[in-house]
Amino acid sequence: MANLNLQKRQLCDIQGRLFELAVKNGYDCPLFVDAFMNSKAAAALDDVYDRLQWAGEEYILEELNEEVGGLKKAGETYGTEVMYWTGYTYRYWHYYTGESSKEIYKTAGAETMNECWLGFHTLDVGMAIDNLKEVFQQKLS
Repeated sequence: MANLNLQKRQLCDIQGRLFELAVKNGYDCPLFVDAFMNSKAAAALDDVYDRLQWAGEEYILEELNEEVGGLKKAGETYGTEVMYWTGYTYRYWHYYTGESSKEIYKTAGAETMNECWLGFHTLDVGMAIDNLKEVFQQKLS
């Protein structure tokens, strides 16, 4: 699905800004990504329609923090560009393939996204996703 409508592109941006906000708030990046991608909040964004899709990144972060009983501060951090790209790409991936956030995370976890950012962030998002899927298949072999 190459052409996302405005609402879907906005949700990609909101999720990118959410991941960026996690860095700005000092959360452990790999733990944040794991918590989010396996959360009810991510599932709500995956849904055809959910009220959370109309919320901003600050509200979504509050919801996630409450859901997991407190996000862990400190630990490993990634750059804000890496986190924005990761969040944006994960949301785009859902629209591109129809996979759930949980399934996407199993294919490309936080560490993989951090490692691949440098080589993949300048690619078309669909091409980056195809390459991430290929990296996963290579790891299985």
